[in-house]
Amino acid sequence: MRNIFILALLLVTSITSAQITVQGVVKDSIGAPLELANVIAINKETKAMASYAITNDKGRFKLDLDKNTTYTVQVSYIGMKTLSEEITTKETNITKNYTLQNDNALDAVELTYEMPVTIKGDTLVYNADSFKDGSERKLEDVLKKLPGVEINDDGQIEVEGKVVNKLMVNGKDFFDGDSKLATKNIPSNAVDKIQVLRNYSEVGQLRGVQNNQDNVAINIKLKEGKENFWFGDVTAGAGKAPDKDLFLVQPKLFYYSPKYSINVIGDMNNIGEVALTNRDIRNFGGGFRRPSQSSGTNINLGNNGLGGLTNLGNAQAIDTKLGAGNFSYSPNKALDLSGFVIYNSSRLRTREESFVRYIDSDLGIPDEETIETGREASNQALAKLSASYKPNFNNQLDYDLLGRLSKDTERQNQFSSVIGNTDQFEEVTPFSINQNLNYYYTLDEKNIFALEAQHLISDEDPFYNALLVNDPTNNDDPPQDQDAFDNTALGLGFDRDQFGYNLNQNRRIKSNQLDAKVDYYYILNNKSNINLTLGTILSNQKFNSNIFQFLDDGSFFDPVASLTDEDGNLLRNENDTEYNFSDVYLGFRYRVKTGKFTITPGFSLHAYGNKNTQFGTEYKDNFFRVLPEFETLIQFKKSETLTFRYNMSNSFTDVTSLAEGLVLNSFNSINYGNPELQNSLSHNLNLRYFSFNLFNYTNVFAFANYSKNIDQIRSSTNFDNVIRTSSFFNSSFADESASLFGRVERTFKKIRARLGVRFSYSKRNQFVQDIRTVSESFTQSYSPELRTNFREAPNVRLRYTYAVSDNDQGTTSTRFVTNSPSIEVDAYIWNSVTFRTDFTYTNQDDGVRPSQSFQTWDASLAYRKDRDAKWEYEIKASNLLDIDSRVNNSAGNISVFNSETFIQPRFVTFRVIYTL
Repeated sequence: MRNIFILALLLVTSITSAQITVQGVVKDSIGAPLELANVIAINKETKAMASYAITNDKGRFKLDLDKNTTYTVQVSYIGMKTLSEEITTKETNITKNYTLQNDNALDAVELTYEMPVTIKGDTLVYNADSFKDGSERKLEDVLKKLPGVEINDDGQIEVEGKVVNKLMVNGKDFFDGDSKLATKNIPSNAVDKIQVLRNYSEVGQLRGVQNNQDNVAINIKLKEGKENFWFGDVTAGAGKAPDKDLFLVQPKLFYYSPKYSINVIGDMNNIGEVALTNRDIRNFGGGFRRPSQSSGTNINLGNNGLGGLTNLGNAQAIDTKLGAGNFSYSPNKALDLSGFVIYNSSRLRTREESFVRYIDSDLGIPDEETIETGREASNQALAKLSASYKPNFNNQLDYDLLGRLSKDTERQNQFSSVIGNTDQFEEVTPFSINQNLNYYYTLDEKNIFALEAQHLISDEDPFYNALLVNDPTNNDDPPQDQDAFDNTALGLGFDRDQFGYNLNQNRRIKSNQLDAKVDYYYILNNKSNINLTLGTILSNQKFNSNIFQFLDDGSFFDPVASLTDEDGNLLRNENDTEYNFSDVYLGFRYRVKTGKFTITPGFSLHAYGNKNTQFGTEYKDNFFRVLPEFETLIQFKKSETLTFRYNMSNSFTDVTSLAEGLVLNSFNSINYGNPELQNSLSHNLNLRYFSFNLFNYTNVFAFANYSKNIDQIRSSTNFDNVIRTSSFFNSSFADESASLFGRVERTFKKIRARLGVRFSYSKRNQFVQDIRTVSESFTQSYSPELRTNFREAPNVRLRYTYAVSDNDQGTTSTRFVTNSPSIEVDAYIWNSVTFRTDFTYTNQDDGVRPSQSFQTWDASLAYRKDRDAKWEYEIKASNLLDIDSRVNNSAGNISVFNSETFIQPRFVTFRVIYTL
């Protein structure tokens, strides 16, 4: 591995050392420097663009060019005559200044070449062809090569460190703006321009009265000829794995016209290559955003779905089907209709071996080794319909309807060194309907009104079953000679005279929530405005559950628990809880611009009401709270900002934490709620810096966050062997968390260098075995990276990740060190062959056991006659080293966890791709 890195570095260095720098200043006719002027160097012999630059605020530019070559340098600026000059490079750098003259002619200026990057206000426009070398197939292949753009580990697009929350194609939402579906499926040869819309606002009327610096959208402009025609590709493939035949069918078709668009994505394979995972679809929000998200109130409705292994990288066998369709239709300029339908089906087979070591041996909790094998089946469907009506600039009405339905099941066998063998089964068939209504009205140049309302109905019905082996003859033996589950079964009231414990639990959680607000904006002048908000959150949740047992003869048994809470009250094996929450709030914000500063102080007044009713007993908590907030944006220059935020927030839990009856999370994890839980209050501070300099191609951003929680809801956990029983309480001990993330990116000729750093710290209080423990963790990671950006030569990406995680759990301290170098090679050879390969080596060391390592290596080789060929043939190999598993080490608040997750074996597939 080390030799490969050295060889790649030598290759890159030798190529880039054959260049010199041409730099200087661009001025106007009176000698004032011109910012954002375009400078292009065109190779006179090949007629290809060799380098480009955009001048900074001092008019400076810099071009990296080959030695001993003749170029045509073209300098342009809006409203001025384009200047062209021929230069010949030698062996040394060149300094050259240019002066542009005003252009009063009405004739359009025709440029020979387009700039790779242009800036128009808050919009960055990338010319996609300027960054392509022929090896690209999908949109993500192009995005990875753009300065300032990143595809993160979750497949999301990041621009200047901010996750892109909306993606459009020709101005139309692509599956409601989901970026991952777009990057994996839109063909690269259809992309003309990539427009990055910073400070993006979906409502033009509100753009000048809100702070939108966190909002980033991308619009993909298609090439001419792609409109009014179907385009896309169809992939079919087959292969062989040690235990099965492999198949792959992926049609991806797109149609765009000025009035309507249709996108169809299909996927059926058993090799694990999918556009969306189960987890992606569960998190697919359909573009919905809570109206109250900036009010300071957070209420958690909970998530009662399956908690199984849904990451496809953690599966031994995968079989998936995906069908997705998206449309948009504009019958006239005022009305836009759109929607999508997504259906996903997956079947996974999983295996994981783990070792769990608890924080303090004196607490009497034994270490545990487990082997888990499982089968997971998931069927998920989503459908959305949206309408937007804009009869004029002063009025906009939006309506969205999103429905979600799924059926998920998981069968799991677990062998524990403490418990023995256990079979488990979980099933849930939840559905939800989410509606969104927004209306924006501009009365006049001084007064703007906005109504935003969202209504959610959801119904979740998880069922759980576990079957444990039991020896009924040792019930009266000393505790150390009994079965590990015997004491827990006694507390749950189970019949222990059985040859197996057949545990069962039904649950039903119904949620109904309205989140609405009305905003009024009064514009004082072009520098300041006032915002008044009147809003409410109304939530109702109903929770029912019961734990029961089937006996050996198949008969039903309704147990009566003998467990008690901290006050000695007898706990039930059932729940019947209704939870009502209300928040009526009035908010005030004042926004003012002065020089480089945009200052937005504000506060909100909240009247909270809580009531939960359980078995005829009612618990109420009504109170009033003031939540302040403050934001300052410093605009040092057009591409450099610093933002500081502070806000106080109030968080509320969901009904399951309030329900006082017993609930089985699993056979070895039991909890009961606390009906008198209160809210948790937190102070939150955020600092963000951003700089994007196209003069020296440097991109810098950094985020710092700090949060201090007061009256935080925390858990109290007691163990019987490895079986935990937990409850919740309002902690009087403050918890803290802090994080810092930064990235510096700089381009040196044809090399892009990047360094990412991340630090995070957390402090958490809890009770284990009735003893207060304080868990602290500090994690640091460093990721240097080098990436080449050649048009003709192969491109290489070298990356190294070094991470250290220190965890102090009071009596136990752990340190995990991870080293992970990786290399990617991307080559387009002979204008017909595309070769790609990536290799990663990961080593993890906990300082106690011998270090563990694993390697992943994938490669592909594709042939097409030329770039415009309709047919392409590809051989793709996955897991070339045929490793069995990946290792992972981690530490939580209670335990240290070491696991080995088994993955798919080595396989090779042959594919045929037809491009429309």
